[in-house]
Amino acid sequence: MELKLRDEFIKLGQALKAADLVGDGVEAKFAIQDGEAYVNGEVDTRRGRKLYEGDVVTFRGQEIRIVK
Repeated sequence: MELKLRDEFIKLGQALKAADLVGDGVEAKFAIQDGEAYVNGEVDTRRGRKLYEGDVVTFRGQEIRIVK
């Protein structure tokens, strides 16, 4: 799946919500804190992690590519 940037970046928690992989921000927060989100192949536990064009997020078996 591709997620198109509206601005220069999108935060990790916002990206999971925008891709409909979580129901709300609370679910995103806990899933990220529990180490379920990978950014470019590495676990990232920061909900506010900024994602830029070219980043790839893997979450619960789904892959999101950040595009401009």
